[in-house]
Parts: sequence; C-alpha cells; structure tokens
Amino acid sequence: SQLLKQVVNIAPRSVYTTGKGSSGVGLTASVVRDPMTSEVSLEGGALVLADMGICCIDEFDKMEEGDRTAIHEVMEQQSVSIAKAGITTTLNTRTTVLAAANPLYGRYNPYKSPVENIDLPAALLSRFDLLFLLLDTVDNDKDRMLAIHVCKVHSNYDRQEKKVVDEKVAGDEPAATEDADVLNLGFKAFDANFMRSYIRKAKTYEPLIDDQLQKSIVDAYVSMRDDEKRGDIDSRKSYTTPRTLLAILRLSQAHARARFSEKVEQQDFDEAMRLLKASKESVELSAPAKRGVNPLDLVYDIISDLTRRDSVQAADGWVDMGHVVSMAGHKALSREMVVEAIENWESLSVLCQNPERTMVRFIVPPA
Repeated sequence: SQLLKQVVNIAPRSVYTTGKGSSGVGLTASVVRDPMTSEVSLEGGALVLADMGICCIDEFDKMEEGDRTAIHEVMEQQSVSIAKAGITTTLNTRTTVLAAANPLYGRYNPYKSPVENIDLPAALLSRFDLLFLLLDTVDNDKDRMLAIHVCKVHSNYDRQEKKVVDEKVAGDEPAATEDADVLNLGFKAFDANFMRSYIRKAKTYEPLIDDQLQKSIVDAYVSMRDDEKRGDIDSRKSYTTPRTLLAILRLSQAHARARFSEKVEQQDFDEAMRLLKASKESVELSAPAKRGVNPLDLVYDIISDLTRRDSVQAADGWVDMGHVVSMAGHKALSREMVVEAIENWESLSVLCQNPERTMVRFIVPPA
C-alpha cells in the first residue's frame, strides 16, 4: 500500500482506488440521468480518468469477481466499450494498471503452489506484464534496518524540518538541506517534483524498434515457447503467450524512453528480458531453489549477469555484494549461502573480493 501511494504521488496523472471501494461501473464508465433535464450523460470511471497515466488498485483480491471482469477488456484492448441507455461508444483507457493483492490465506503458504496462493483467474494474471511476489522472510539485518528507518521517520525528520523553518524565520543563513541526507540513506533521493518532470519528459518520446533488434526479439520469444514445451508440465507456473511478446515490446520501449532515446537498442531489450526473468523467478522460486541446482552455480550466474551491465563494466567489473545477496534472495538463498559460495569460488581462483569484502569480481572475465 505504501508503494502504491508513493507511485500515485510521483506519477503526473494517477488514480488510486481499492478493491472493496470499486465497482465495475466505477472503474470503467457509468450512465447518469440529469434530474433537471432528464438527459442521459456518460461519466468516466477510474480507468478512463487515468488515460495515459497509471491506475493503482489496492486490495485487488477483495474485489468482486463480476467487477473484476470489467478490467479484462481494458488490459487487452486499452479501451472500454459502452452500450447503455442508447449510448454506444468506445472510450480510451491507455492506462498502466498497478495492482496489489494479498495471498488467499492472509499469509503466503510455502507448501502450496503460487497459483493456489494467489487465487486470481489465469485469464486476468496473463494480462499483467510483470508479477512479483513480495515475501516477508525473516532476516535479522533487513528487519533491523526497517525498524531503524521507521523510527527515524517518526523522530528526526519532523524535528529537522522545524529547525530549518525556525532558521529561515530568524533571518539566518539558509540551511544546506539540498544535499542533506535526512534519513542517513547514504544518498540524496530525488524528490517527487523532479521525478514527475522526468516522467513527463520521457513520455514525449516514441522509440521505434530497428530491424536488427527484431530478429533478437523474435528468437527470444520462440525459444521461450520452445523451452516451455519441452519442460515439465507439472512444474510449470506460468505460460508464455503472445501477450508476453507485447510485454517485451512495452518494457523495451519504456526503458528506451527512460534514456530519452528515439530508438530501442539492445540494452533496452536485455533489461526487458531480465525483468521478465526476475518476475518468473519470483513466482517459480518462491519455494526453495529447484532440486538438483547447486547454490554455487546460482551465485556464479547472478554475478555473471551483473558483470555484463554497463555500470559494472565502468567500475572495472566490481559488483556490489549487497546487490548479489538481494538477487540471490529471489532464489531462496540466504546471505550465508552466498558468502560461502563466493569463498568457494575464491578458493578456486575464479572470483576475488576487495579487502572490505563489500565488492566481488571475476579474476578472468566470463565469456
């Protein structure tokens, strides 16, 4: 819920609603009769009002099944067809839908499959480009950081704001709050106004895919379908459909817009594939890692993927340990398992760490 509220605060055009507080008519469009003139008029709902913006739906699982079906056409055709009270029309709903839902039993049951825990129709789930499971796993370091962060928000921030205001009123030198790290995060976060301007500028670009990249996208889609066909049907948690191809194109174009580029390049396609892979892994690997997979191989693959990024190559191949541990968490690997795997690779002269043991890199770059 906090994440959705923050998205609504940042997005230039956004609508926030909840599952229980929304009906099918409230999301799409309603026909209203004027009591004075008895004329019939059409009023747009949340998804229509959020056209070319984002619609955040919290408590998605609490929505009635009949009302939830109203979203199917919106997410497939990006339009709403109305035929009510003599009004027949189609309204544009070119809307990004960001939905949050709780598991079926209130808490995620690791002994049941993700499909049983999510309890949403497959026809609706396949319309979402990305699906992530946010599991509340017990981790002393993360729990301590979260508790410290919440306490700081409720203690230091207000006091520091009042101090700044008092200094301004007193006519002293203005406090240097521009570069101040109020919550001791280690960096200065961009504010909502900057992000809103950045997103508005990025949306003015319409990047196109060149002919060289088309072959890569087609080959990737065909290989994904082929891998699923040859894979084990019982262990399959998601299916690759033509909607997945559209998702790859949308994500690639969005990443190109973020770079203010008029053309979709290979790095945009690689990032889209990484997001899709991470989305699938968060669902499929919500249980412990697959049987027969060695944690050493998983850690090697993670570091190898991170090493190929431009930002890492610019840093002479050094990868942040925190990033490795975070990505390994999606594969049910603890920090101790990651450290042990890196030490094993280090003993084999494959990896090396800096003296502080906060960065890791390959001694010989992988092919």
